Amino acid sequence: MRSRSNSGVRLDYYQRIVHRLILAHQEPVTGLFPASNVNSHAWIRDNVYCILAVWGLSMAYKKIADQDEDRAKCYELEQSCVKLMRGLLMAMMNQKDKVEKFKMTQSPYDSLHAKYSSKNGLPVVGDNEWGHLQIDAVSLYLLILAQMTASGLQIVFSLDEVSFIQNLVFYIESAYSIPDYGIWERGDKTNHGEPELNASSIGMAKAALEAMNELDLFGARGGPASVIHVLADEAHKCQAVLQSMLPRESNSKELDSGLLCVIGFPAFAVDDAQLIHNTKDAILSRLQGKYGCKRFLRDGYRTPKEDPSRLYYERWELRMFENIECEWPLFYCYLILFHAFQSDKRAVEEYASRLEKIMVRSEDGILLVPESYAVPQDLVGFEYQKPGSQVREVVGRCPFLWGQSLFILGRLLQEGFLAVGELDPLNRRLGAQKKPDVVVQVVIIAEDNEIRDKLAEHDLHVQTIAEVAPIEVQPARVLSHLYTYLGRNRKLGLSGRKSRDVGILSTSKLYSLKDRIFAFTPQFADLSRFYIASDNELMIDILKGEINFLKSAWDLLGRPLVTLVLKRIHLDQDKIPLAMIQTMRKLKSGYINGTRVMLGSLKDFLNTSAITDLSFLGSTEDGYPDRLHPDVQTYLDEHLLRSFSNRSTMNLRGGQLRPRTLRRRMSCKGAIKKTRSINVDSDNLGMEGPSPLTERRLSSIVPPPWLQANKQSHVSVFATTPEEGPTSSPLSLGNELIRENIYPVDPHHSRSAIDRRSEFVRQQEITVPKILIQRHRAETNFADTEVEELIAMLRETENLEEQGDILQYLVDTQGLDFNTAGLGFKNKPEDNGTPTSNANNAELEQAFVDDVVLELAGGGAAGAGAGAGDGAKKSPTIVLPKVIIDAATIPAGTGTDPDSAAHPSAATAAAAAAATASSNSQCIGNTSNVSNVSNVSSSSSSNISNHNNMSPHENNHDSSQSEGMLEEGRVVTVRDLLKGLYEKACQQKLWGLVRHTAGMLGKRVEDLAKAVTDLLVRQKQVTVGMPPNNEHTITAPLPEVELRQLIHDAYGDDESTAMLTQELMVYLAMFIRTEPQLFHEMLRLRVGLIIQVMAKELSRTLNCDGEAASEHLLNLSPFEMKNLLYHILSGKEFAVSSVARGNLSIVSCKSSRVSKKSQIGLGDPEGEDALIATIDDRQGQWLRRRRLDGALNRVPRDFYSRVWTVLEKCQGLAIEGRVLQQSLTQEMTPGELKFALEVETALNQIPQPEYRQLVVEALMVLTLVTEHNMVPTLGGIIYVEHLVHKANQLFLEDQRKVQGDATLCCAKIKDGKEQQQAASGMLLCGGAAYICQHLYDSAPSGSYGTMTYMSRAVALVLDCVPKHGEMECAIS
Repeated sequence: MRSRSNSGVRLDYYQRIVHRLILAHQEPVTGLFPASNVNSHAWIRDNVYCILAVWGLSMAYKKIADQDEDRAKCYELEQSCVKLMRGLLMAMMNQKDKVEKFKMTQSPYDSLHAKYSSKNGLPVVGDNEWGHLQIDAVSLYLLILAQMTASGLQIVFSLDEVSFIQNLVFYIESAYSIPDYGIWERGDKTNHGEPELNASSIGMAKAALEAMNELDLFGARGGPASVIHVLADEAHKCQAVLQSMLPRESNSKELDSGLLCVIGFPAFAVDDAQLIHNTKDAILSRLQGKYGCKRFLRDGYRTPKEDPSRLYYERWELRMFENIECEWPLFYCYLILFHAFQSDKRAVEEYASRLEKIMVRSEDGILLVPESYAVPQDLVGFEYQKPGSQVREVVGRCPFLWGQSLFILGRLLQEGFLAVGELDPLNRRLGAQKKPDVVVQVVIIAEDNEIRDKLAEHDLHVQTIAEVAPIEVQPARVLSHLYTYLGRNRKLGLSGRKSRDVGILSTSKLYSLKDRIFAFTPQFADLSRFYIASDNELMIDILKGEINFLKSAWDLLGRPLVTLVLKRIHLDQDKIPLAMIQTMRKLKSGYINGTRVMLGSLKDFLNTSAITDLSFLGSTEDGYPDRLHPDVQTYLDEHLLRSFSNRSTMNLRGGQLRPRTLRRRMSCKGAIKKTRSINVDSDNLGMEGPSPLTERRLSSIVPPPWLQANKQSHVSVFATTPEEGPTSSPLSLGNELIRENIYPVDPHHSRSAIDRRSEFVRQQEITVPKILIQRHRAETNFADTEVEELIAMLRETENLEEQGDILQYLVDTQGLDFNTAGLGFKNKPEDNGTPTSNANNAELEQAFVDDVVLELAGGGAAGAGAGAGDGAKKSPTIVLPKVIIDAATIPAGTGTDPDSAAHPSAATAAAAAAATASSNSQCIGNTSNVSNVSNVSSSSSSNISNHNNMSPHENNHDSSQSEGMLEEGRVVTVRDLLKGLYEKACQQKLWGLVRHTAGMLGKRVEDLAKAVTDLLVRQKQVTVGMPPNNEHTITAPLPEVELRQLIHDAYGDDESTAMLTQELMVYLAMFIRTEPQLFHEMLRLRVGLIIQVMAKELSRTLNCDGEAASEHLLNLSPFEMKNLLYHILSGKEFAVSSVARGNLSIVSCKSSRVSKKSQIGLGDPEGEDALIATIDDRQGQWLRRRRLDGALNRVPRDFYSRVWTVLEKCQGLAIEGRVLQQSLTQEMTPGELKFALEVETALNQIPQPEYRQLVVEALMVLTLVTEHNMVPTLGGIIYVEHLVHKANQLFLEDQRKVQGDATLCCAKIKDGKEQQQAASGMLLCGGAAYICQHLYDSAPSGSYGTMTYMSRAVALVLDCVPKHGEMECAIS
């Protein structure tokens, strides 16, 4: 320290400056700073930055306070800070309703305002008159509030304020997925008011979340009630997205100097030193000028070319602002602080001297920081010619308080009055330093003693849930429920946390609640979730991924702790699966996939784990902070009882009962297969959509002509055309009521609406189109027999696939809610076809009418004639059928030997009863219980055309025996049977069936919306559906329901593929979280194409046709599916080997023999086959590579910015009929994401992936032409496909000369027949888009490589390239 006098004098000098420049403007009532003398608005962001100098100065005084007056000055300065921070807090608390609303809507109109009146703290502009949604401003406030509190200031006074600030944390915790207007209040840089995801906002939010976590707002005097809680996972998501964006700021701003406040003071939000370095360098190289830095490229604000009369810019105008953007000295202040924190003295001095040169001196000699420097109007022309050459003039405010405040902070640091640690009491600046390795602790707990003993046989010793007491183990959903109590406040009307998501970082801690300790199992282990949870291998794979994630993401005190419960459901045929045993052994060894782990018991880890106190669950508002909130108490009491209870599954078959009356089997074989739409065989991947939907949907209404009458003596009902059907139709009277137009019908009509003729005549408003009525009439004739037979078959067959086909057929013809319970036990209808009004027929009729009604009301969304969704008939919760069998009516022999049954129908009754028994009636030893599935979407559409032999069959049952079944008015619907089938398929691991039934039941992937958001926020768009006709692009996060509807629409009736799409999106999201490098240079993930390529790869690897390949694909287990997707994304070679149960397994190829290609065939080829395999590998490898890259939309590095340079030199690029105009270069900068998406959209018009890839190669050749400046301009519009086709011609000519492979197909000497074939669009070799297969399969380089032909084509096609004379070839 210097002697008191010198430093004191110097500090007094700064105190005078701060007083005159900053504090003199502070409003005495609210404590806020107005924007200027003429504008009384107070911006949150500017106010917080203004006060930083005051806070810094107060800490400098605190250090030398050896005289009372210094202490007084220190206190005075501190109180100015508190006054301002509280002024902003009051202004925001006045808008508490907005905070509450925003948690739900996240709409820009519900956001907190960005500026308030400095006079009274009230709003100054309307919700929609300003871009108020600026997450970085609220985040900056919270971050500085945390830092000031940590430095000893008390800003928050009451617990109500604490709960408001807790809700502000919820307000910013989803910053990673909320587009906002950003630090410059503009959103998209054209300033049309479109918000976008901004890296600077996400970075600031991440910093605020980390700073606020576990912070006591009352400082040293607080207790548990004043602590703020943040879920670590939310901060980590912000970090992941921030890292994927930098150095980009947003879609329209490829770079922004505002990022300086994220990589340095005050946020220090980036942990990766290299990324900090790259971002800073990018800003300095492209935005720094003599007078500071530009905010971003083509920023028109305050430039002489800006039209001040309007707020927005025309898109074409942006080019005018290039090189004349204003430069802001503010960023030199940021750079001084940045380097001061890095303790780089030389750089600090360099920027300080640069800054002094451009500061303005006031009359009394104080240095002022001006807002910005612009090029004077008359010098604009010269500046365009030679950027940076002209003298600029000050525009805007001077002094600019935001910059002035940072300048003073920098001076205090330079002169040693402050140490960097004092400006950062929370030590955020140390985030980028290397951390020690994380050790992940893993605890495995057995559900019961039996499982514990089974593990002990393998020398793995674990405890059971009972033995770990007093620690209680709960599933993650309990934790997520407890967190909803956080931040609740009745007085302020705040409802607590809305998001239900708790990630692995949150479940890897222990939680204390009063004297209890809780451990939570991770969210992925929650079995109520999706079917992928029943694939043990996948769960293990996810576990390894999560452990790996913890290694990199954990930054809390203590070690992470993963608690897993091994349950009955995990057992495979009563054994512990081998994969699990192997994994546990690996965990025991101390390393798994390169991460250090410790396997132990909970009590061993109590001292080393992170423990969080759930103190916010007390009833503080009622004045009993020590007692649990009564709701929490009841919730916990209920939950502790039932958290880990078993679920049994519904069984489809009853005992061993088999009705003997089945004369012949009706075949429904293939019903499921017919719904599939993955198209592999056509070589133009994706050229045709699913087989025309119209045709398939119609088949559910009118039987197609090819459905021949059955060869038996009965008349097939389908043999009569609908028009000439039996005359005594039940509806013959009502026919005159049937009008052509179709109205939606009220679905709540009485149950027997169409039963009786009289009633039908009465209910005139029910209008049903003719065709449907006829289909309905036909069914009435034989439904009882046919359906009954199917249901009998269903009970008889052991084969789940067969059951699936029968149920698919039942869904197609009868609908999901068709009641199967009492079939065949009631009296037969009379022969004239008029239904008797028995309950069962009414049920069937109603099912049908509702079908029609819903179809009409739903505008066809459900697929014509599809089983109607729940919406109409009953609430989604399904009532379980309760069937009681009266033992007396069952003949003695039934239970043991069906053959001895006195009446065949009694046996059937028993079978039906058994199949539908609910869990509490233990009949014939068959218990079942179906979990309720709500939200069931409408079923897949009907498909009658697949089944022949559909003639009705005489009903030989003795129908009098119905007393055996007492239905308590409840039903067993087809849906209930499907659920049972789904659960059995899950157990037996029949994945194709699982996917299909899951689709029919409308099950949803729980994390679907989250997965899609994960992809979108990392700047990847997602498309679903098969290109080119049915592709839907998802560009913004959507709610779960809309996503599912979108996927459903994209795939029509193909439930399996729709399910697979949801599954793949979840895997893609897992990969982008753990291995983002797989997605480099990919902008859109086209899931439909990826599915086709997966099938195509399987068909190639297994040497099978397309149908078999898609069958194999849909039957892959979730783990193998994820594995195959990984191999396709990473371009790694793979082989397919067959494992038990006919399942396939994907294996990486490491063998030297097959370096590039995957192996063919199952297992190892031997002998001659091996030889063929090797040859086959050589061939097709480039074709496959192009196909993969094309389907994944992968492009070379810097491809889009290089296309921009080509576009600058020609009038446009035409691709597949879409022209990219030169004007795009006026609107967008080369590195802008919006430009890349334009190019991408044009390329996506090309349906065949390999052809798309050749077009990309042609574009690359064009970029080489421009980069080497071979010609000044490329001329008019360039048709890129012409280049490719020209290259193909040249290739074929060469092939003819050298007698290459292509002479067998495209390079043949043509005769008439060939000509014709070529004209019809079929190439002999099956090459896509008239390009020879052999060209697709040529390597890019070499004298016969594609690049050579492309370059020759460019030289021939473009007029601008000189044809004669010497020219240096720079492309060699």
